[in-house]
Order: sequence, then structure tokens, then C-alpha cells
Amino acid sequence: MSQYPNLLAPLDLGHVILPNRVLMGSMHTGLEETGDWNRVAEFYASRARGGVGLMVTGGMAPNREGGVFPGAAGLFTAQDIANHRIVTDRVHDGGGRIAMQILHAGRYAYGKECVSASAIKSPISPFVPRELDEDGIEKQIADIVTAATRAREAGYDGVEVMGSEGYFLNQFIVRHTNRREDRWGGSYENRIRLPVEVVRRVRAAVGPDFIVIYRISLIDLIPDGSTWPEVVQLAQAIETAGASILNTGIGWHEARVPTIATSVPRRAFTWLTGRLRPEVGIPVITSNRINTPDVAEAVLADGCADMVSMARPFLADPDFVAKARSGRAAEIAPCIACNQACLDHTFSGRLTSCLVNPRACAETELTYPPAATPKTVAVVGAGPAGMMAAIVAAQRGHTVTLFESAAQVGGQLNLAKQVPGKEEFHGLVQWFATMLATTGVNLRLNTAATLPDLQGHDEVIIATGVSPRDPGIPTDPGARVLGYIDVLQGAPVGPSAVVVGAGGIGFDVSEYLVHQGTSPTEDLDLWLREWGVADPAQARGGLAPAGPQPEPPARKVTLVQRKAERPGRHLGKTTGWIHRASLQMKGVEMRGGMTYRRITTQGLEVDTPQGPELLAADTVVLCTGQDPRRDLADALSAAGLTPHLIGGADVAAELDAKRAIDQAARLAATL
Repeated sequence: MSQYPNLLAPLDLGHVILPNRVLMGSMHTGLEETGDWNRVAEFYASRARGGVGLMVTGGMAPNREGGVFPGAAGLFTAQDIANHRIVTDRVHDGGGRIAMQILHAGRYAYGKECVSASAIKSPISPFVPRELDEDGIEKQIADIVTAATRAREAGYDGVEVMGSEGYFLNQFIVRHTNRREDRWGGSYENRIRLPVEVVRRVRAAVGPDFIVIYRISLIDLIPDGSTWPEVVQLAQAIETAGASILNTGIGWHEARVPTIATSVPRRAFTWLTGRLRPEVGIPVITSNRINTPDVAEAVLADGCADMVSMARPFLADPDFVAKARSGRAAEIAPCIACNQACLDHTFSGRLTSCLVNPRACAETELTYPPAATPKTVAVVGAGPAGMMAAIVAAQRGHTVTLFESAAQVGGQLNLAKQVPGKEEFHGLVQWFATMLATTGVNLRLNTAATLPDLQGHDEVIIATGVSPRDPGIPTDPGARVLGYIDVLQGAPVGPSAVVVGAGGIGFDVSEYLVHQGTSPTEDLDLWLREWGVADPAQARGGLAPAGPQPEPPARKVTLVQRKAERPGRHLGKTTGWIHRASLQMKGVEMRGGMTYRRITTQGLEVDTPQGPELLAADTVVLCTGQDPRRDLADALSAAGLTPHLIGGADVAAELDAKRAIDQAARLAATL
């Protein structure tokens, strides 16, 4: 009997039976905009071969004004249809099914031609949208319908009409963005007229034997968002209009509540899908922070959904379903919801990838073929770079020995996993350990590699990581000064602390210091209170009237940096605001433009633009950068060997696991 009987059960949609309850949710990757359709096709086909029941593409614009940015991909010409046919044919050859998402960005479109229900600028775009008149609305409907018919012509099995996350259709639904008083505004019946009419006309145009998914916002998380009765009313109207499936959307892009970052509890919003499910007669898909087959199975077993959407987990591992089916769930590369290579890339105009899987969106460019001449490979350091290099080299047929001076693998990932909100790193370290064993790497823990250990290997890879940098601040005797490693390994810290250095590590350490007790990421009720999320049946839009109610901080923390700019400015593009907001809610004082004079028993003496100041604290914690650990590499070079340097041992700029893992994989692919 399957370990996942609900997840792997077929789903009958009437005209088609999906093989399982797994949807690969929509992600904008940027691949379509490259024009390399073989690369696009291979991205989706590899997931089809991996067993996913149904995939949804990244959003395709129905017209130029609706594209998320100028030049966004869509089906505008016969050549576009032919290009997309390459993708759908490859997916079908791989045994999969694929739907095309039709995404009209409305006021979120990053261009001067953007349009919306009303001329109200989005806080995440510099452009004021043009308010559509009756003819303009009719054009948008017609263009969406045309996109759907072209998708069918291009061989897609269905379309997903994007009606959530604050995009165009969602903008008509709520008063926050719809101030109209004509038949497209005013009453709720009028405000939902557009999405209902779109679905009705799409169904009429594509016929009965075509999947039509509607992405519905279950909780807007913005002022003047929808109430729960309104959500149900819309869902029932969309069903009547002809949708095959309802897919869940959570929060608008401008919402000040995180919805998919790693600090969000797993399956944080499935309770809403579970509440909607009995209100409609078509399947309902749940989404957001579901990243393992065990979590997905539990969601379905609890009756919270008919199908589970997982997007980024299929960046991390295209074989997610096949591994779950064959009893190899421990080998599924985990999505840790870090956003670093996916959403951060997307919103920076770069191609999507994945921190734990550098091959994501590079399937034709980064390959791991069997080695023509198997070699003996020594890798020193079992941090993320060393482990990835060892695994890829072993997968290719090399004989690999991995030396690690500590008693466990993981390197500084073992520090990251101690930070509240980064519990997913536990699973990442465990996956690395599993893959080292599965690929047959000879792991030698508690072994500090020496020159004799490494001589005689065909290739030597140095991944010895970094050492914390000493900033050289004069320190009085008796002053309590700790490094970030000491703190994250459990060294006691007094009731007040100054954290020196406001990079990613400084923010992580500050987060660690202000928390006590259960992490909100591990307690959904605690997390909902912390971010001010309420039941939309009680509070419009799902925003608690009292606002965020975090637990009191464990201690007073001041976070400082030398640079005269806002601390946290260089954190992740899509997650930096979360880290800043989280610390602000805990009363952390964040200050830039500091010159460090002296650490005393009373705290840190600094010079500020306003003059000298004592930042009083019991403990000063240093998060002041890192230096590469290259002693062994230098010894090898002196002995006439030429080692490969990767990860922090190569470049120690902030602890960048994304860069380290990518560099390691690419090196191992060439050995």
C-alpha cells in the first residue's frame, strides 16, 4: 500500500482523469522571455517525467498592457503558438499535462500602459493605472478569451485564470482598488462581474473538454479586502460560470504579511481551503508552504482540499512525485522557502533557479553526465559547498572522500537552523546527509584533513568555509563580547545586547536573541497573532483590527552598522522587509552610520553623526563579516598541487549558500 494514498489517488475532472492530486503551481521563471524554447520545454518536461499530475505555467500576458513588465511573454502571434507547442508536445511526450496561466497584472504591470478598475497607484509600482471605460473592459475580456483559445491551439490541456494575489481581476473585486459606481463597481455583485464574465466567456470559447482553473483569493490581507461570505459568493459564481477547479490564492503582493517565506508555518492557510471546499461542487486546490509529501498527504487526509499545489518544491526537485511514489521521500531535495534564487531573481529581472538545485531552469545547460574517466576526488569541508560537490561528483561515477573536522555535516547551515523562522534548514541538512549516503560518498567525520590525506587523489576540492572576522574594536577587560557562532551555539547572553554588523547574520542573530520559547513558525496560532492575521469571517481582508500582536522580546537588542544607510537594505529583495518588520515588532533599534570606538563593561561606545554615544548593553555580539579559510589550500599549492576552491573558502562575502552550492555543482559537473 502506498505511503501517500490520498496524494497519489487519481482525480476525475469529467473529461480527463489526473493521475494524482499534485499540482505544480505557477511560477514566473523568465524562461519564456529568453526565446530558447528547447530550454523552456525541458524545464516543464522534466517535471512531467517526474510524475506531477498537472502543471501550470508562469503567467502569460493576454495583451501588452497586462504584462507584468514590458516584453512579458504571451500568445500574441502564430509564432508564439508554435513556440508553445514545442513545450506542450514535450510535456505530453513525458506523460504529463499542462495548463497555461493567463495573468493580467492590472496596476501591478510595470509599465506606463497599465490599466485597472480605478486610477489608484500600487505601492509596489511607480505607475498610476488608467481607469478602464466600458470599451476598455470589453477589450480586456476579449483578450483574455483569445489567450485561452490560443492556449488550446498551442496544445495546452487547460488554462488558469489568475484572479488572486492582487492582480487585475482581483483589483475589480475589492473596494481597496475599485472605486467605480457603474455596473463594474459599487455593489459586490457588480465588482465580481468581471471575473465571472471572464470565466463564463472562456468556458464558452474553449468548450467542455478543457480544464479551466480559477485562482481565487481566499484572504486578501489588505485593508478593504473581501469578507469570507464574499469569497464564498464569488467561488459559487465562478463554479456556475464554468470553472473546472478553484485554486487558492493567499494575500496580495502588497500585503504586509508574509505568505510564502520560510518563516511562515507549513500549510499555514489550508484551513481556509478546507472551509471553502464544502461550499462548492468542484475540486478545490490548496497552496502555500506545503513542501513535503507528508505535509501534502496530511492536508488531503484532513479534508482541507481535493488537490495540493506546490510550486517551488518542483524547482528544488523535479522528481518529487516519483520519489514519493517509490518510497524515496527522504531523497526529495527540500524547498526551504528561502526565495533567494526564485522570487528574488524574478523581481530582479533574472532567470529563476533554486538554492538547493542549481539545475532548476538550467536543465539543458547544467548537466551531470557519467564521467568519461572516473577519478578519485577528495573534498575537504562538509558545509553546503563541499556536500554538493561530493554528491554531484559521486553521482557522476567518481570515487569521493569527504573530510569534515566536526562531528556532523552541515557546516554553518547548523547555525542557520537555530534561528527562529529558519527551521527548514534542519530538513536541508538531513537531505544532504541522506544523499551523501545514497551516492556512496566516503564520509570521514571528526577528521581534519592533512596534506598526506589529500596527496594521491586525482582532484582535491577545498570547501573549508570561513572564519569570523575580528573587527579590531578596542575592548576593556571584563567586557562580555561574543561572536555569532558562540551565540548560535547557545552561549548565554544578558538581558540587553548590541549586535555589531547588520548584514544577514546580524539580522539572524538579532532574531535569535529577541525570541524565547516556541518559534512562531512552529505554532500557527502564535504566528497569526504575531502578524495580525484574523479569520476573514470576522475581519474584512483577514487583517486583525488590533494589528500585529507579537510576543514580548526576550531581551533588549540594538543592531548597528558602520554604513550610513538603513540597516537591512541589502537583504533579500522579497524577504528583507519581513526581517526588518519582524525585528521592529520586537522593539529592536536599528541604526546606521556608527563608528565603533570601544567595547566596555557598560556596552559599546560609538561616534554617531550627532556625537559620541554609549550603547548600553550587557553583551556585545560581533557579526562583522568573515574571512576565507585557506590554510590547507595554501599548503597544497606550496606542495605543487592545484586544489579547487569553492564556497566561503573562495569568496567569503556574507554566508551565501546559493552561490556556494551553485559553484560546487558546476565544478563537480566538469570533473
